[in-house]
Amino acid sequence: MTTVVDASVILAWLQDEAGADDAEGQLMEGVIGAANWSEVLQKARQHGVDAELVARLLTSFGIEVADVIEADGRSAAALWGIGSSLSLADRLCLALGLRLGLPVATADNAWADAAGGPEVILIR
Repeated sequence: MTTVVDASVILAWLQDEAGADDAEGQLMEGVIGAANWSEVLQKARQHGVDAELVARLLTSFGIEVADVIEADGRSAAALWGIGSSLSLADRLCLALGLRLGLPVATADNAWADAAGGPEVILIR
């Protein structure tokens, strides 16, 4: 486990968007929080793709799904700020990075300004 990955990283890879090549490297031995995992599977369903097939594909890469725990909820709340564009799922992802002491990979440029969060790796 070397990096926490945001749903945007996996979606960029699945949809072959900008940053997909960098995203692929993040899938190997990465970890994703359960809230962000849910986002990925929901998007698969939204696009008419079998979510269980997507889940099996991603786990075959070695990605690990981490539970959301109380400490993550507290950290996510502390990362909130007036005018912040970070969603709850975004903040839970950052909180997981803080808890595990790992950098967080995302395709969302707004994360670069997340005060108090872990190191952020932008894939595009």
